Amino acid sequence: MPRPKKLRYLQFSPNVYYFKPQGIPLSILEEVTLEPDELETLKLHDVDGLEQTEAAEKMRISQSTFARVLDKTYKKIADAIINGKAIRIIK
Repeated sequence: MPRPKKLRYLQFSPNVYYFKPQGIPLSILEEVTLEPDELETLKLHDVDGLEQTEAAEKMRISQSTFARVLDKTYKKIADAIINGKAIRIIK
């Protein structure tokens, strides 16, 4: 049985919830989903330019957890771009 997931402090709420390749109907695309904590890690590290330790403190998680979530997020986004999948952001 896995450990319960630690509560993450999230501040960012996006205005857009889907990205998809142009010219292909959403109904026929495979989806990759981004969890709220994954989106928060992406924003803090790549948009706000925070180091992992600073960003992890803002989310109230360890730096190693932050790094794992960020790595998972990068892999999901790369999969969507390389394989032409839609990205759905979970509210």
